[in-house]
Amino acid sequence: MAAARSSVVDLADLRARKGADITGQIFLGLLLISVALAFAMVGAVFWDVLVEAWDIISTRLWDFVRSPSSSDPAKAGVAQGIRGSLLIAGIVMLTFPIGIAGAIYLEEYADDTWATRLIQVTVRNLAGVPSIVYGLLGLAVFVQGLRGLTGGSSVVAAGITLAVLVLPVVVITSAEAVRAVPGSMREGAYGLGATQWEVIRSQVIPAAMPGILTGTVLAIARALGEAAPLLVIGAAGFYTTGNNDFLEQLQGAFTALPMNIANFSRLPAQTWRGHAAAASVVLLAMVFMINLVAIIARARITKKLGR
Repeated sequence: MAAARSSVVDLADLRARKGADITGQIFLGLLLISVALAFAMVGAVFWDVLVEAWDIISTRLWDFVRSPSSSDPAKAGVAQGIRGSLLIAGIVMLTFPIGIAGAIYLEEYADDTWATRLIQVTVRNLAGVPSIVYGLLGLAVFVQGLRGLTGGSSVVAAGITLAVLVLPVVVITSAEAVRAVPGSMREGAYGLGATQWEVIRSQVIPAAMPGILTGTVLAIARALGEAAPLLVIGAAGFYTTGNNDFLEQLQGAFTALPMNIANFSRLPAQTWRGHAAAASVVLLAMVFMINLVAIIARARITKKLGR
């Protein structure tokens, strides 16, 4: 009798598992469809941009990349926009240790108090603030308030503004990566007599580094593509640096690739539409190269950890 009841229970469990498996397969199919649709939409946009930019890419790509701004469509390029975007990205990257350190403090050192929870909620809310608000912050603080240090509407002011914009993203992604490190790694290190800092330095940070790299790449990509804060700060659409030295370029008039794209788009469509599309391709290529470097670094770190 007991054996019969056990068989009935096992049969019911088997049916429940089959039903759950069917539900899981349906969910997996919906996920695959969603991913395919996302790739299709991104691919359609990229194809449209590539078609618009093909005339410039196929005839004068190198000249377009190294030429300065010009009112002549046949000579106009984005060299100054590339230089401005790279300088801004460099300034943004200098602030990443601050975001990573903040994430480590929140996850490893801070106690679970109302103040810590308030900080975490505030950081998450800051990550969702529209970029135009950060532009207004940069205009009030870094352009006008600290004009003596930044030089006003300059690369320095733009870089610091965009650094403040992406810093919450770096903190959130780094905190998630640190939180994902198994507790057994910490316990094993503590069991061998390591101090808290030694555990964090030798176990937590290396294990969390792939996730941290992912967050920093996302932050750089967002910083490179933001145009609204640059418009508020007062970035120039086109400018020439002349014989200015490096320091004067940091504190003088500047532009960036998003500004080049926006200004090309405002000009007569038949003449300048290809320039806007070509500048977009250059920006996408820069982001792709940064992603490639991060992917290679992440693969090497993961291989070193033996995962």
